[in-house]
Amino acid sequence: MRTKDRNDFLWLVFFFIIFINGFEAGGYQASLLNIGNTYDLSTTTKGLFASVELFATMLAPILLGAWADRTNKLKCIKILLSIQVIAALLIGLLTSKVLFVGGVFFLGLTTSALQFISIAALADYYPISYHKKIGYLTSMYALGAFVAPLVVAAYLNMGFSWKILFIFLCIASAVALLDIVSSKNEFRELADTTTEEFTSAGPFILAGIIMLCVVMCIYVGYENGFAFFVDTLFANEFKSALGKYALSLFWIVMIPSRVLVGHNAKHAYQILIGAIVAIPSITVLIAQLSSDVAVLLLCIPLGFACGAIYPCVLNLAMPLSGNHKATATGLITTATGIGGVVFTALTGYLGDMLGLRQAVMMLSAFFVLSLISVIILKIRWIKKD
Repeated sequence: MRTKDRNDFLWLVFFFIIFINGFEAGGYQASLLNIGNTYDLSTTTKGLFASVELFATMLAPILLGAWADRTNKLKCIKILLSIQVIAALLIGLLTSKVLFVGGVFFLGLTTSALQFISIAALADYYPISYHKKIGYLTSMYALGAFVAPLVVAAYLNMGFSWKILFIFLCIASAVALLDIVSSKNEFRELADTTTEEFTSAGPFILAGIIMLCVVMCIYVGYENGFAFFVDTLFANEFKSALGKYALSLFWIVMIPSRVLVGHNAKHAYQILIGAIVAIPSITVLIAQLSSDVAVLLLCIPLGFACGAIYPCVLNLAMPLSGNHKATATGLITTATGIGGVVFTALTGYLGDMLGLRQAVMMLSAFFVLSLISVIILKIRWIKKD
């Protein structure tokens, strides 16, 4: 291995971009109750509002994945950050419901594309340290999503509008854009291409990627269904104001979870199986409890289990991706968008029909499909390899 510049910090810029994505996601989730009050939305309509961004998240990799593979990834990131700055600024300054929905749609496109392109760029620019860095990179999303509800709660308590979230997002995106513009366009680590461990010249195994897409579709669908409605769950079911703190707990424990996965990449399959089993088990407990404090505490193991899935999937996906990392991560991101759109809307509908505790429990039943998918992955690829 050779490193071109030991003082390089491009990886920190990638980390910051993912942090911004997490902050936007967690902030939007924490603001949905207040947005619903502003626009007089039912629980079902809140789910549809949340699904607008997630639908754009699904579209972005389909529209932009091939473009990112054939274009310099730093150039792609610059363009997307510029669009994100404009979209966030418009939402923050204007009051129209139509403009809000349109702005959120573009934020969904940019955050989704920035997510999978930054991950692919990290693998390209840092082929040696990627496996460890990916744990920290995905932790940045969780850190942003943890911080955001606390920040949202603070400025809402001070009497400010929920629109402050999008002003923060605009400023942070502008800072990230300036950082990328000032970065040199050269690979930071050069691996010995004769070493099998670091080569990326293997085939693109679509079937294996699809199995991982199923896992991510269900996981992100569940995560969004839970995270977007946990504040409403506490308010409606428990008459409690602990919802935003539960959301922050849910996200903060993902940080150590993802770091640990990054340092134990060789055991990604076993960790993934454990997480897939743990999530529905904890959810069933949550659905049976009547104490807001008990549910708040259960958000800790639930978030820890959820946090493990993303880095596990990425570590398993990279050897299957060959030289098409942006396409592979784009497919996975598309799957997350599909899960987010369908499951978030479904959560809102089931919440109106059955109550949110029962709705979340029903969502967790889909993890049976995730379990089947990773078993197929083990039989058809991991064991054979």
